[in-house]
Amino acid sequence: MVLSGEEADILPGNALPIKNIPLGTQVHNIELRPGKGGQMVRSAGGFAQIVAKEGDYAQLRMAVGARSARCRSFAWRPSEQVGNTEHENVSLGKAGRSRWMGKRPKVRGVAMNPVDHPHGGGEGKTSGGRNPVTPWDSRRVDTKPGCNKRTTN
Repeated sequence: MVLSGEEADILPGNALPIKNIPLGTQVHNIELRPGKGGQMVRSAGGFAQIVAKEGDYAQLRMAVGARSARCRSFAWRPSEQVGNTEHENVSLGKAGRSRWMGKRPKVRGVAMNPVDHPHGGGEGKTSGGRNPVTPWDSRRVDTKPGCNKRTTN
């Protein structure tokens, strides 16, 4: 039976405030703001470990690298690890299965004609000859983003 509440046992699937969970426990589906719902560590095989508790906040160590995060200690989260840990090892096997998932092929700009992409054209296997741009001749999307207008004052 899965329980949710302040007095719930620390068993896989039970949700309780982090202030009631001992240090070193693995948790997932972490709320950043109490009552908003889980936002972090929700994908297959993910978990975070409770490292420290200090006042209203708790320090969590993420499973990926050495990242850590702070969250409110009265936010709710289920204990243990998310299931389906072997998800990343699944081989799709063919291009069609990838298409069923909505993924379209990625065609390099240098393989296109000049009418289709700024890197296209040229004799033989040319390298593009300019800084990376999108097909619409703007700068690459992986450069530094602008200001987040929703969260700034």
